[in-house]
Amino acid sequence: MNIISEEIYHIYNQGNNQETLFLKNENYLQFLVLFRKFVSPYCKVLAYCLMPNHFHFLIHATNESEKAIRIGNIDLCELSNGFRLLQSSYTTYFNKQYERSGSLFRQKAKSKSMADGDKHYGFTAFQYIHQNPLKAGIVSRMEDWLYSSYIDYMQLRNGTLCDRELAFQLIGFDRENFAKESYQAIDENLIPKIF
Repeated sequence: MNIISEEIYHIYNQGNNQETLFLKNENYLQFLVLFRKFVSPYCKVLAYCLMPNHFHFLIHATNESEKAIRIGNIDLCELSNGFRLLQSSYTTYFNKQYERSGSLFRQKAKSKSMADGDKHYGFTAFQYIHQNPLKAGIVSRMEDWLYSSYIDYMQLRNGTLCDRELAFQLIGFDRENFAKESYQAIDENLIPKIF
């Protein structure tokens, strides 16, 4: 990942061969515990959604995010290393839980800077991330999916992973009409641009 401070990034990955990453509630929760440990210190989270076989995070990079470190012969930024540690630690946990071995994720998490497009990319990614469980047919209402920041923005849970005030400033969603705005269809032509 090439990370620049003060930019918004859509970071995502999926199970190797689309393998299921989360089999039960405790798996989702463990992933978030590990995310807080390895990734949160190096960014501000604006939105997230964990799906059965993939994850999405919308983050705002900080000076800590882009700080360079050396791991063996490889130069990484702190944020990239955080995602590396998150995935390897979760894989170790998952493999132990389910008596399996080998890789669980595609090799590296992918990142897309929202600065690479028009001013609406951050908003599109924010909405896309929250609409993911609905579009996949897992739930009939976004507020029914527990593994997303949507319910925090709806104030149905007092989650602390996302910096909601910063998200409002950077994304510019309408607080008064958040629920209505969240259910509006995303222009299909914009979706490939956030990946």
